[in-house]
Amino acid sequence: MRTFLASFAIASAVAAFAACGSSNADSSSGSPDAAADAHSNTIAEDASAGIDATDGGSSVPSQCTITADHATCPHQTTTITTRTVAYATPISAAPAAGYPVVVFFQGSFVAGDGAFDANASDTFNRYALTRTIAALLDRGYVVLAPDALTAGNTFWQTNIPPYAQAWTGCADDLFVKGILDALDKGTFGKVDTAHLYAMGISSGGFMTSRMAVSYPGKFRALVDHSGSYATCGSTCTVPTPLPADHPPTFFIRGDSDTVVPMSVVTPYVDALTNEGHEVKVVLGADAGHQWVDEAIDAVPAWFDSHK
Repeated sequence: MRTFLASFAIASAVAAFAACGSSNADSSSGSPDAAADAHSNTIAEDASAGIDATDGGSSVPSQCTITADHATCPHQTTTITTRTVAYATPISAAPAAGYPVVVFFQGSFVAGDGAFDANASDTFNRYALTRTIAALLDRGYVVLAPDALTAGNTFWQTNIPPYAQAWTGCADDLFVKGILDALDKGTFGKVDTAHLYAMGISSGGFMTSRMAVSYPGKFRALVDHSGSYATCGSTCTVPTPLPADHPPTFFIRGDSDTVVPMSVVTPYVDALTNEGHEVKVVLGADAGHQWVDEAIDAVPAWFDSHK
């Protein structure tokens, strides 16, 4: 797996994280009780032929094109409030109630449409992210990828003062409410708004947690990739009790991630576990702050298990 490559963008993200979160945050560390059950994912190395992006055993052809060097999924865009939302709809027939929906929250400085097209050489292992998107589409999920502020060239406000503690009415809150309203109105086609899911990486992982904190009852399950609780940053204190309807949450991350270290994640995992909420933790092998290969199979399986 490709190692994490430092960049000015990540340095800026770290600075933003350091400024965020509760003023009473602590830096408690430790490993979650849940065992890390990372598993291997083998990629065919035939660059001359596309890799089947469908779930094993499925006879439905993939709408995405995946080779050993490149992954791409056809998608379109729409504007909600003043921001772009990239999205793709499965080629399979919609269920009677409509397609389930996954909302993907980008990491810092990588706009949402970047989730639908990546080279194997791209930083942050975006190739594995696009393969995960492909797997979700092939399993019948509509996938939305909204932009953070300034056309995706910043980060989410969830853990940025003053919005971390004064969320209602901030730009990102209005944007999320606009997306939820657009889903209800059919902007993204025939969807089942009773089956909404969220996932995100880094800043988007913290934003994924925000869905549990500020939009109760809207999301059935979450994937918090390389992030933690909505208001946390370089340290983490989780307010308790957590929402009684906090969705089941899958924490997945690189085992060598130093940008959002495990000490920032553990308080959230522990708080959820102690209150009886469903939690799963997977550590990607030999991976830093990046989308991990293990997510390609594990993320769709997690959402499938919470239908």
